[in-house]
Amino acid sequence: MHAIRLHAYGPAENLVHERTDDPVPGPGQVRIAVAAAGVHLLDTALRQGMTGPYPAPVELPTVPGREVAGTVDALGDGTDPGWLGKRVVTHLGMAPGGYAELAVADAARLHEIPGNLDAAEAVAMIGTGRTTMGILQFTALGPEDVAIVPAAAGGIGTLLVQYAKNAGATVIGLAGGPVKVARVTENGADLAVDYTRPDWPQTVRAHLAGRAATVVFDSVGGDTGRAAVDLLGKGGRHLVFGWSGEGILDGEPLSYTEEEQAERGITSEGVLGPVMIQKAGGDVRALEVRALAEAASGRLRPAVQRFPLADAAGAHRALETRGTMGKVVLEPPLAPRHD
Repeated sequence: MHAIRLHAYGPAENLVHERTDDPVPGPGQVRIAVAAAGVHLLDTALRQGMTGPYPAPVELPTVPGREVAGTVDALGDGTDPGWLGKRVVTHLGMAPGGYAELAVADAARLHEIPGNLDAAEAVAMIGTGRTTMGILQFTALGPEDVAIVPAAAGGIGTLLVQYAKNAGATVIGLAGGPVKVARVTENGADLAVDYTRPDWPQTVRAHLAGRAATVVFDSVGGDTGRAAVDLLGKGGRHLVFGWSGEGILDGEPLSYTEEEQAERGITSEGVLGPVMIQKAGGDVRALEVRALAEAASGRLRPAVQRFPLADAAGAHRALETRGTMGKVVLEPPLAPRHD
């Protein structure tokens, strides 16, 4: 098979498309003929030797990628034969191996892809969708809410805008540049504004006509995150799930002392990692099931940006320079589409 391999930490150009041995599924595993592999922001950090949630840098050489969808083409010993030939999607967990034409996964982690989703959409929901469902555990949105979504043209932002609109909330979407702002408008936001313009908070205040924001879904931090939180009214909630800053990996989270929060009458809390898993009762798979069901029903429509598998380096560069909209996926050549 062909796969993307990383032999040395460093720039995106270190991601090499090359031939390597076909993986063999072990007991309780399946092999998937990959139709789509997810690319995560964390992948760009791991490529540079940063550990992220891992206890140590990934051992090299490695095939990156933790989210795949495709068709089961081989089974390991003891694996249910009913999986053979099925369209599936899975999150590989801590094990890499997704940027490839073939990938091995534990059968216990598999989900059958709903018939109306293609592989790339399924990948978007197993990763980005799962995280979105986890974030939404921390707030109950309704018609009385005004939700501000920074990075509203991104994978999670796209889904948050849709979910909030479905709940009847007023949605303010922030994005960088006119193309992304137009996409956020198309996605259903009540107001989409360009956060690179210094007057964007005034535009939001004028639109709200005296109403205050009730929740900020903050994945950017920095000046944009601070300005968004300044629009919160008393009782408002600041939910933090990232701090990408201006250069994706160089941002800083906002921090508020208890005194500041008390003075403003707002709360600020991080919603990723162990706290999200604890909120889900330790059942991350339930978040995956919910995400796939939301997409299958049409209530949520993931935004996907596709790159050929061989251009993984280009996908990483685009992510790192904010040149993407939606979930980034890699597609091997001749991967089947399900339309």
